[in-house]
Amino acid sequence: MFGNIFNNKNNNVNNYVIIKAPISGKIMDLSEVKDEVFASKMLGDGIAIDPSEGSLIAPFDGIIKQIFPTGHAVVLESKEGLTVLIHIGLDTVNLKGEGFEILAKEGQNVKTKDPIIKFDIDFIRNKQYYLQTPILLPEGNNIKSVELTEEKYVDAGEDVLMKVSLNK
Repeated sequence: MFGNIFNNKNNNVNNYVIIKAPISGKIMDLSEVKDEVFASKMLGDGIAIDPSEGSLIAPFDGIIKQIFPTGHAVVLESKEGLTVLIHIGLDTVNLKGEGFEILAKEGQNVKTKDPIIKFDIDFIRNKQYYLQTPILLPEGNNIKSVELTEEKYVDAGEDVLMKVSLNK
């Protein structure tokens, strides 16, 4: 009746991770991203968001494994051990941090909705960069399956972006 809720030997560890939208915006298939590295899934499978606002928040409870000094990307790890790479825009590393404000630190524990990075959408667009933001599951994760949202638009911290089932 209750499925997997009570089946885990360790009740603190799920066999799946719910990833909420880290950014509000329009959902895109990775194949639509205007960068072959992301579109061809070379860095991992996932989904992309074309942002409607300049705020990136934690998509789950976990830890910040890495924040790039330029503020354009972050690697997070869920408490279940799932690693997620979020890359704000395409080629935005070339901005050398301009237009980005880092609000958190590497090694910091985060809860869903905690602010991590602010970015200036208008500034980045005026510099002729795409803001398409891939949310990737890099190789090395112990993934059984991934269910992607069917929504066309997501609100940060509210809507589920993907459910990732893990092998145990």
